[in-house]
Amino acid sequence: MTTVTGNDYYPKEPKGTKNQYNINGNGKMGDDDKDAFLPPVKLEPGLDSLNRNPEEFDELDPSEENAPPDRYRIVFFIMLVHGIGILMPWNMLINAQAYFENYKLAENTTEVNNLRSNFMFSIGIASQVPNFIMSGVNAFVQCGGQASPRRIAISIVIMTMIFIGTVVLAMLDSSTWSVEFFYITMIMAAVLNMATGVYQNSTFGLAAILPMKYTNAIVLGNNLSGVFIAVINLVCLALAPDPRTQAIYYFVTAIVILLVAFDAYFLLPVTNFYKYYKDMVARKQKHHHNTSRTCSQTCGMYLMVFKKIWVQAVSVWFVFFVTLAIFPGVWANIKRIDFPLEDQYWAPIFCFLSFNLFAFLGNLTSEFIRVPGHRWVWIPVAIRGLLIPFFLMCNFKPEERIFDVLIENDYIYIVGGVVLGFTSGYFSSLCMMYGPKLVDQQYAGTAGMIMAFFLVLGIGTGVNFSLVLGLLTTRPVA
Repeated sequence: MTTVTGNDYYPKEPKGTKNQYNINGNGKMGDDDKDAFLPPVKLEPGLDSLNRNPEEFDELDPSEENAPPDRYRIVFFIMLVHGIGILMPWNMLINAQAYFENYKLAENTTEVNNLRSNFMFSIGIASQVPNFIMSGVNAFVQCGGQASPRRIAISIVIMTMIFIGTVVLAMLDSSTWSVEFFYITMIMAAVLNMATGVYQNSTFGLAAILPMKYTNAIVLGNNLSGVFIAVINLVCLALAPDPRTQAIYYFVTAIVILLVAFDAYFLLPVTNFYKYYKDMVARKQKHHHNTSRTCSQTCGMYLMVFKKIWVQAVSVWFVFFVTLAIFPGVWANIKRIDFPLEDQYWAPIFCFLSFNLFAFLGNLTSEFIRVPGHRWVWIPVAIRGLLIPFFLMCNFKPEERIFDVLIENDYIYIVGGVVLGFTSGYFSSLCMMYGPKLVDQQYAGTAGMIMAFFLVLGIGTGVNFSLVLGLLTTRPVA
């Protein structure tokens, strides 16, 4: 009988060819040849892939290497335009403080005086509470947990109609019905920001499937919107002959911006860059049967995503909580002491323009520097809480406050404003970029909407807390 050796189990190949196998004396392949003969098995991403490290994005996501180019950065600028459009209504309302308080609410009665004194707090609550509610509804009432692009177009149309109504109100003489004007303005602000909540949340959900910088483009646009509106406000103050004309030009600008954002909405789906990522996510969802989830499965998916991004979600909430507790309710009511500038330009420059300009620079910096990483970003975010007592110690409502002004130097106050604005823009960008990239791409849209929900939650709770700060710091107006 012929004896079969270990080497006889394998086909003979000429020495030195790539198909030659190195057989050990015990009849087994060497480790190197096993790797060549048996390539590693690649597992499809499942819920386990939710736990991703954003420091490894380039290695983990080869899809970006195969994506078509964003020609002329069109998609980036579309997201930037939407970012401008999202916060433009809010910036329009708060920058028009002088128009509302000194022109439309100029009637000298006790009721109107109280409304005028608390106008910034009232407009903040009327704007941000409905914004928060609709953002939550839009985030969690979804088909398949994804953003509905159609809601963006509907929201922009509603916002445009509200601003047309605001222009009409600016044309009317409301001096004999100031109280009614105040409540009409609050109702319009509520409806306007309900639409804004849907617009904001849906846009972040769309951007979340794209690379990180496209989410940051929205945040960048948010603060660029503030800079643009602050400059427009200053131009109107300087050039328009009266407050009525200022307001008309000012609010017409908002309508033009919203129409540009409306056009951008229809341009996005036809770009090859966006279609590539949208189709890729659709294939993954189809593979994992995401479109047929039951209610309990959808809730479980939301909970699973939140467990992976909760640090970033809570951090972005606290960033905006601190910012909106101070800006604009407290900050806009800090009076100059001896700075060489006319009073009418003090708040427009060193509150609205200063905050939005340095928040924009903070956003821009996050494009190049991303420190700290996703694990430790909460530490400097928590330290920012010290800015709240700092601003209360400045010259906030000096005629009404119940304790002494402790910071009597305008320059220290200005530096504090720079710090607040820059850190708001920088850390909000980091958190919003980190969050969706901690999960697999098929869950990125859901993560983006959850992050946007916590952003709006921070705005809403911050605005309401600013009212509490005002009540604790000042005595009621007689």
